Amino acid sequence: MTSNVSEALGYEQARDELIEVVRRLEVGGTTLEESLALWERGEELAKVCRQWLEGARKRLDAALAGEDAEEAGEGGEEG
Repeated sequence: MTSNVSEALGYEQARDELIEVVRRLEVGGTTLEESLALWERGEELAKVCRQWLEGARKRLDAALAGEDAEEAGEGGEEG
């Protein structure tokens, strides 16, 4: 489950922090405990990013559905 702090992050903030977490894991040199903490934070950040992207997809789908409905309504009224 994401923390309240993670839920308050914007997409770009979460993405940038996730990039930094991945970089730190790839570089290595951390203890097992630090690596696990970084991994857990990365999972949390990835979830935040997914939630933002899913929300954006829903908004886009709704907007496109609204446009389709308007176009269908315009075509039916001209008859």
